[in-house]
Amino acid sequence: MIHSSTMTRIPSPARVAITGANAAEIAASVEGAVRDGRLAPGSRLPPVRALAATLGVSPATVQAAYRTLRTRGVLVTAGRRGTTVRERPPLRIALAPAVPPGALDLATGNPDPALLARLGPVLRRLDPPPHLYGEEHQLPALRRVAAAGFEADGIPADHLTVTSGALDAIERVLEAHLRPGDRIALEDPGFSNVFDLAAGLGLEPVPVALDARGVRPEALDAALRRGARAVVVTPRAQNPTGAAFDAARAAALRRVLRRHPDVLLVEDDHAGAVAGAPLHTLVERGRARWAVARSTSKAHAPDLRVAWLAADRETLARVAGRQRIGFRWVSRLLQEIVLALETDPASRRRVARAARAYAARRDALRAALAAHGIEAHGTSGLNVWIPVPEEAAAVQALLASGYAVAAGERFRIASPPAIRVTISRLPPAAAPAFAAAVAAALEPRRSAAV
Repeated sequence: MIHSSTMTRIPSPARVAITGANAAEIAASVEGAVRDGRLAPGSRLPPVRALAATLGVSPATVQAAYRTLRTRGVLVTAGRRGTTVRERPPLRIALAPAVPPGALDLATGNPDPALLARLGPVLRRLDPPPHLYGEEHQLPALRRVAAAGFEADGIPADHLTVTSGALDAIERVLEAHLRPGDRIALEDPGFSNVFDLAAGLGLEPVPVALDARGVRPEALDAALRRGARAVVVTPRAQNPTGAAFDAARAAALRRVLRRHPDVLLVEDDHAGAVAGAPLHTLVERGRARWAVARSTSKAHAPDLRVAWLAADRETLARVAGRQRIGFRWVSRLLQEIVLALETDPASRRRVARAARAYAARRDALRAALAAHGIEAHGTSGLNVWIPVPEEAAAVQALLASGYAVAAGERFRIASPPAIRVTISRLPPAAAPAFAAAVAAALEPRRSAAV
């Protein structure tokens, strides 16, 4: 089992001057301190009454300021921890490079560049005419390709649109139905960017436990009974754990969702054709509110930023309507490139090779770790999830051995510590050496010898 509760350390109140004579000014002061780095992620803010006394305002004024920042996703209130700065607030903050020079990058979650599309030959073949305002901005041929893929997986494709990546699709679907303060069921461990998105929309996350086959039915049912109005699930290549639904798990989850017919179901199929596992969707015809986002980024190139969104009629209409009054459309040039890649036999063979390569790298790493008696999760996608006693110590020990991995903290709500290892750049032949480094990092008596 991947999920269980874990103890957390309560931070001390931050010693940063907060100013303001009204709620707007206090909120702006706190936000400025977060943006400038004077209030670090995880910093605890003063209690409401203490800050009110310091500023000479009413507690209600401070409460209003904190409430504004919670709605914007800058702050979070969690029991004895008090009010703290979110680990990744939705502000532009300068961050240090994640991977130091010389370290093997197993941290950032990227696909292997050697397995991605070479766009030069595609661009040389294309000569699209200029496209203007007011035209149909979705390529009919690309819509047919997307629809065929969805229908092959049992997903209704009557209503489709193109979005700028899977996360863009998920954001637009959530905005179409939810409001700040609504509860949303999220996988735990789960994709940190979805956590950040929920925070930025002012949504209250309800963690849903996982195992190797993805979301656990009883955990989903409990989250929906707690009042979650939506759920975001990853049916395969779950990030960070590599979990994937099988037919039995998907059937059990569909039975849970039938008991909650008004809940918005959002599926994130971000890995698509390189997931290394078949898709078992939870979508059923007749469900009132649902959406499936399928990205092309992992298979072709992250910079293409093209994803397909299938949804129920009302959801799709709201998303498409909002697109028309915002950024309007996804570049038809990008759509032309994706269409060329999706319909080219050589490109399809490359994608199939990539899926096999990632599977071989996952399997090799898990086997190498198992030889050291180390538990690891990951049956699909680009990542393997390794439970550890202490994340920071494991990350630092592996970095000293030349490997950069991701601490699991930003992927967790209530689940226990772990590290995420992206296998895309770890060939099978290198797995034993890395597994040995993990074993040394997890065994203090051997760490000094590494």
